[in-house]
Amino acid sequence: MATQDIAETVPSESCTPKDLLEIVRGGGEFVLMPSRAYDEVYPDIYISERSFATNKTSLKKVGITHIVNAAQGTSKFGHVNTDEEFYKDTGISFYAIKAVDVIGFNISPFLEAASDFIDNALTNKGKVLVHCVEGFSRSTTVVVAFLMIKRNMDAREALRVVRAKREVCPNDGFMKQLCELNRKLKAEKPS
Repeated sequence: MATQDIAETVPSESCTPKDLLEIVRGGGEFVLMPSRAYDEVYPDIYISERSFATNKTSLKKVGITHIVNAAQGTSKFGHVNTDEEFYKDTGISFYAIKAVDVIGFNISPFLEAASDFIDNALTNKGKVLVHCVEGFSRSTTVVVAFLMIKRNMDAREALRVVRAKREVCPNDGFMKQLCELNRKLKAEKPS
């Protein structure tokens, strides 16, 4: 077997934003925007955009018990202004991340606690909605991180799971942070 053949059969141990971009393109040339308001991307985990996340009737119909707003804030542009008070009459548990969908935003400090919230919901037979404005970048980053942290997937595998169910694309900065999380988790795994 030639050296080139070996390199092609052994998966790369590193994760790069370019690797993740290839996954979100789904084999195509372009990144596609989500075609639906919400999708179940993993058993009992949904990703959605703003209109679904703020429609209490739809949330009840689907059976959502927990919400992670990955775009919490009062700005009309780029945020969704919901909080515990908004969902008080629904019985839905709420967790907020005040993330901005820009390359320079550090979302990493929020991923462990959000993963704990999601994991606790699933352990208690809940259904979790993770949303942002479009259900495309911030929410995807949170769900991919959950799959990495709590379901022991590497970044590529986790993104493939989500991308198989919804058109998504974390921004370049978030993809870089997911790759950094990937390296950190691999380093922490016992040999």
